[in-house]
Amino acid sequence: MTELLRATVDVQALRSNLRVLRERAGGARVMAVVKANAYGHGLLPVARALSAADAFAVARIEEAVALRHAGIRQSVVLLEGVFSAEQLEAARLHGLETVVHHDSQLLLLEAAARRGASQAFTGVLWLKVDTGMNRLGYRPEEFAAALARLRALPSPPREIRVLTHLARADEPDSGMTARQIERFKALTGGLGLATSVVNSAGLLGADAPAARAEWVRPGLALYGVSPFPGVTAASLGLRPAMQFETTVIAVREVPAGESVGYGATWVADRLTRVAILAAGYGDGVPWSLGQGGSVLIAGQPAPLVGRVSMDMIAVDVSGITDVHPGVSAVLWGNGLPVEQQAAAAGTIPYTLLCGVSLRVPREYQGAPRESF
Repeated sequence: MTELLRATVDVQALRSNLRVLRERAGGARVMAVVKANAYGHGLLPVARALSAADAFAVARIEEAVALRHAGIRQSVVLLEGVFSAEQLEAARLHGLETVVHHDSQLLLLEAAARRGASQAFTGVLWLKVDTGMNRLGYRPEEFAAALARLRALPSPPREIRVLTHLARADEPDSGMTARQIERFKALTGGLGLATSVVNSAGLLGADAPAARAEWVRPGLALYGVSPFPGVTAASLGLRPAMQFETTVIAVREVPAGESVGYGATWVADRLTRVAILAAGYGDGVPWSLGQGGSVLIAGQPAPLVGRVSMDMIAVDVSGITDVHPGVSAVLWGNGLPVEQQAAAAGTIPYTLLCGVSLRVPREYQGAPRESF
């Protein structure tokens, strides 16, 4: 059966991007961030494609357990940590690494240790310090006490590592990144603990050499997307991994003075040839894209006309020949970067990638079918 709508993920692009980022990491180990269904690309297929990564990072324990059930044996890090005794026990049983960013998580670890060595979490713990993000993590003045409590656990963890998160690494002219790095080094220097500082923007940015650590945590760049406004992925050596395509399902002539779509927000100023495509906000095309976005048909831009509907969009194909039902259209991918489409929608690439709905089939190109 031919799908009207599909997201094709290029496995070789994923692997190429990992190689580029590993080279930029300067010997640091790479923790591939695959949270949120691998940024919409498919958690398990992406993890299998990125088997050369040293570890994987997810936000929720359900994602981590899914990786383990699928046979992923690399280290898996819970970036938000655990939030109940049951989750801590699951992390122990599945051999997960967990971040500790709040006293409630320390209390869970201490309570488990008091129940006996067989119940204690003795895997790798990542202590998170807040160097300016003000989201998760111990404030600098709280860090030493939290570290002391981890070290005092009756059944100590196999290893304690330290990480932080950068708030403005995607803004090269901001001095905040340098200040965060300086603050982090002042806290962790001399402790002899493995550390992690940079995400995609931090790894590819000008401050990267100053943020050298044992681990890097790329996310967006793995999927071939630039983390910097106005900087193309190609200029960073990255290849887009997702090609999001749809199909023309109807073509019609709209006379001058008539409108298209809900609210009659677009009115033809001339006789206009309009193609209707099988894609809408139910599939992950943002409603705001109707305010100035376009698609590619036969390599040519076709601007959206009218509002995005749940299952359909309309585009002006007056200047494109041979458009008929069955013709493909690129929503984003080769020739139309997701960064460009996100800017047109007034949002960020993360939103578009993560927003591709589960009813959109994913196809994986460039690897044996049985590996997925």
